[in-house]
Amino acid sequence: QVQLVESGGGLVQPGGSLRLSCATSGFSLDYYAIGWFRQAPGKERLGISCIDSSGSIRNTNSAKGRFTISRDNAKKTVYLQMNSLKPDDTAVYYCARGPSGCAGIDLMPVDYWGKGTLVTVSS
Repeated sequence: QVQLVESGGGLVQPGGSLRLSCATSGFSLDYYAIGWFRQAPGKERLGISCIDSSGSIRNTNSAKGRFTISRDNAKKTVYLQMNSLKPDDTAVYYCARGPSGCAGIDLMPVDYWGKGTLVTVSS
């Protein structure tokens, strides 16, 4: 069974860091892309970053300079390292599986979503 489970969210002060994890099962990261998305309160869900089956990375502007996606294929886990967090980074963060790569991120086909992990940036 395909599963994606996010973890690592929580409360962090502005300027702080978090590393989110997306634990996957039921498929190989060698054949699927994994994207990170977020949905802030009252806002649409938007893409952050994606890593494809070959390890190539595509970022949106929200990720550049502060967020870094990576993966550990042996652990079947994809990470999102988030640094210099700001209050407007507050959102539920989701990982999702893409069967056909990362092109466009917000336009990438997605067939499975995780349930999300909440990140709150506040002081």
